[in-house]
Amino acid sequence: MTNSSSSSSVTRIALASFIGTAIEFYDFYIYGMAAALVIGPVFFPGGNPTTQALSAFLTFAVAFLTRPLGAMVFGHFGDRIGRKTTLVTSLLVMGISTTLIGVLPGYETIGAWAPALLCLLRFGQGIGLGGEWGGAALLATENAPAGKRGWYGMFPQLGPPVGFLCATGSFLLLAHVLTEQEFQGWGWRIPFLASSVLVMIGLYVRLTLAETPVFTKVLQQHQQVGMPLKDLLTSHVASLILGALAMVVCYALFYISTVFSLSYGTTTLHIPRQQFLLMLCVAVVFMAAATPLSAWAGDRFGRRPVLLIAGSGAFLSGFLLKPMLESGSPLIITVFLSLELFLMGATFAPMGALLPELFPSQLRYTGAGTAYNLGGIIGASFAPYIAQRLVTEGGLSWVGGYISLAASISLIAVYLIRETRDNRWL
Repeated sequence: MTNSSSSSSVTRIALASFIGTAIEFYDFYIYGMAAALVIGPVFFPGGNPTTQALSAFLTFAVAFLTRPLGAMVFGHFGDRIGRKTTLVTSLLVMGISTTLIGVLPGYETIGAWAPALLCLLRFGQGIGLGGEWGGAALLATENAPAGKRGWYGMFPQLGPPVGFLCATGSFLLLAHVLTEQEFQGWGWRIPFLASSVLVMIGLYVRLTLAETPVFTKVLQQHQQVGMPLKDLLTSHVASLILGALAMVVCYALFYISTVFSLSYGTTTLHIPRQQFLLMLCVAVVFMAAATPLSAWAGDRFGRRPVLLIAGSGAFLSGFLLKPMLESGSPLIITVFLSLELFLMGATFAPMGALLPELFPSQLRYTGAGTAYNLGGIIGASFAPYIAQRLVTEGGLSWVGGYISLAASISLIAVYLIRETRDNRWL
């Protein structure tokens, strides 16, 4: 590691890249759970539960549609002025948007303004999260020693399972201490308001960091480009598209296993909300366990072999969705959720290194962040909505087919990407 990064210890770098993604994904996941449990009745009253669920899942999609815009905006400044300042700003945008959702009146209070303002705040969440991941990945990998980029790139990838565990745990706690009426009336807002405290912690950690040594060298050599997005679309569009498609399976696995399954399990299978949330807490531990294993294997054997094996497992897992969910057995469903989230961790972890490795240093924030979030549009934005429609029109086997299709798309993309493990940074 170079002298310019000596003031930032390995522990501090790992914590700073991890804590931001953990907080921002916590913010994102509490909305996903609220969409499955309460957003429909509060912001879209009237109509049957299926219509309410579909409307709530559409608001869930809004943030995914704006995430690439956030990646482009924050990527521009991250590639022009630095990673550190941009990461601090993205965390603020996400935290403010989430906290405001916690105090937003429902439809009964302000009428149609309620869903309109909700969509606006979801827009803000998407912008903030769009700028977060790319910067966090670069903070970790651009400080990594030779041969360790996959391992360092694991730290921001650990943020999502920890953020999800905190989000699930908060809703599980509320389910135990509040009545259903209290939860529907005001209790669901508490996790959103708690985000403000977490954001302050994240800001404190990040403000103590130095700029990454790789970008410091870019600054010293005056290698910044005037319009990173223009250069990206001119010279690196193939890497952008393939990187985005490689991400599709990660998103599909996660949001089908969590948001859709939570809605289906509580409404159709009538599994108590507390029990299903506990099942998800168990399952996400397997995602966290897969992350370091897959990151280590990516450094040892290369990104492509790991992703091809994990993606093939995800393809086959689609055929298990119908029989295991339809069983109605909490144990069998927990096993299925654990399998899916393990595969999600295995496909997700190498991306912390692979996506940054696809792009040169002066375009890396824009390229990695945009690819990551474009994959979210395809794999996640409408995943719960599509799954809800598929199960209504054709049954659970169609939802399993959706997972297998997403895996096929990513497998083809990874196959077409050349191995990046030994790529030079500059």
